[in-house]
Amino acid sequence: MLEDVRIGVFVCDCGSNIAGFLDVPKVVEYAKTLPHVVFAKENLYSCSETGITEIKYSIKEHALTRVVVASCTPRTHEPTFRLACEEAGVNPFYFEMVNIREQCSWVHMQNREEATNKAKDLVRIGVAKASLLDAQEFIVVDVNRKALVIGGGIAGLTAAIALSRRGFEVVLVEKEKELGGRLNDLNRLYPYGVKASELIGGKIKEATSSPLIEIHTSSVIKSVLGYVGNYEVDIETGGQDVHVSCGIIIVATGASVLEPKGLYNYNGRNIITQVELERRLQKGKIKADSIVVVQCVGARTEERNYCSRTCCMTAIKNASLLKEKMPDTKVFVLYQDMQCYGVEGEALFRKAKEMGVIFINYDSGNPPVVGEKSVKVYHRLMGREMEIGYDLVVLSTPMIPREDTDALSRLLRVPRDENGFFLEAHVKLRPLDFATDGIYMCGSAHWPADTRESISQALGAVSRASIHLARGSIKVDPIVSTLADEDLCKGCGLCAALCPYGAIEIIDTPKGKKASMISVACKGCGVCGATCYHRAIKMNHFTNEQVGSQIAAVVGK
Repeated sequence: MLEDVRIGVFVCDCGSNIAGFLDVPKVVEYAKTLPHVVFAKENLYSCSETGITEIKYSIKEHALTRVVVASCTPRTHEPTFRLACEEAGVNPFYFEMVNIREQCSWVHMQNREEATNKAKDLVRIGVAKASLLDAQEFIVVDVNRKALVIGGGIAGLTAAIALSRRGFEVVLVEKEKELGGRLNDLNRLYPYGVKASELIGGKIKEATSSPLIEIHTSSVIKSVLGYVGNYEVDIETGGQDVHVSCGIIIVATGASVLEPKGLYNYNGRNIITQVELERRLQKGKIKADSIVVVQCVGARTEERNYCSRTCCMTAIKNASLLKEKMPDTKVFVLYQDMQCYGVEGEALFRKAKEMGVIFINYDSGNPPVVGEKSVKVYHRLMGREMEIGYDLVVLSTPMIPREDTDALSRLLRVPRDENGFFLEAHVKLRPLDFATDGIYMCGSAHWPADTRESISQALGAVSRASIHLARGSIKVDPIVSTLADEDLCKGCGLCAALCPYGAIEIIDTPKGKKASMISVACKGCGVCGATCYHRAIKMNHFTNEQVGSQIAAVVGK
């Protein structure tokens, strides 16, 4: 095989990001001396249209069978370079990328000579692997064009409706007896004062009347099997089991609100939460001459060190509504910091002050003390303790993960963060995706979110999910694990137990129990290959021979 290998090496300047800290021409000349390298060239920007055109031209001009690009991280431009190889007639997996920016020039800015030598080493390692690369073909899997949405609150309903409007069938599963989620308990929504019942009522009406949306209330997910494009889900609804086959899953289970038992003498009567205040405002049954609102109750503590984000605007909204309804009522808001997001939030904050709402800043180390008839608080600006009489105390408590979040994360095999909320695949690149393909999240299941954010995230999750549903098939990189030698496999199940993506199952074969890989679910992480002590599993694109050649290139053998 090696006799036919003709490698081309392209070293990128990346403007001054690479060329400014190491000698690129020297790296290029060194690359020309490496085995099987028949062409090497410097590019100003390899990822630019000019750079891509140069790579494609060189492949044809020099009959290249392998391509190595030494530039930035593969995370950004590897797909671009693979496509260039494919368009020039070279299998895209005959391409190898070497990172000489993040792993070299940026970390050795002060030593140009050593950075240059390290870049040479990295190129040598990449060329060694490239000479042993195998041709691979993309894995194509058909997609079931039905979607499953878990959660029937504002985010879940928005997602289900958006999918149905695109012509896709949707199964909506809600744990409670009624749809609507948290909005059922809210009075009005900031910043426009829309009645929560009207907004959620319209969503429920559209969802229940859609012929494409199948709704199951008082239902829970019992099991989830399969992979992107082909999930098999069992639902328990009304004492019966319902089986659903779907292509994608959207998690919109929302969050709970902390009940402040043992905090600030909470009693649910004259010391209540914002949620309980919302219910009273809904019914119009509230009368008080003095109302004290306490912020950050149960939040930003050692137990919960995060800010729930929505509490400040909720307090401002309700304080303003109370002043509108009862202008002579004194309303005090005791706060650590006011988080008023955006121009509209700041405008509402200023309006509340103009209406007469009194905001008092307190120190987290010296929180307010709620007595039977008054609240004592140290006023940081005035430098003295104040005592405020009250008829009603309202405690702003944070959103917390639902109790069933852990069980659902285990069923879906998706991660949660340190606070118990669901964790995205990447905070910037894939903020609505789980690491497991085909499963998405939106709303407060992900992190405390207000109504507008929940709706936006739901539409974003639908956009992501619709890519698979609209195409009807999925093309997956073949850089996955394979059972290279069935005879070596003992069916011990260790690989299946450790796979974080559920991409391996143990099946019965004529030769006994053996591991079976679900290629489309595999992420090529290598856990199974490293675990298999019989060496029955091979990692495509990272075979023992390829990695061994890289090691040999490092030690000079």
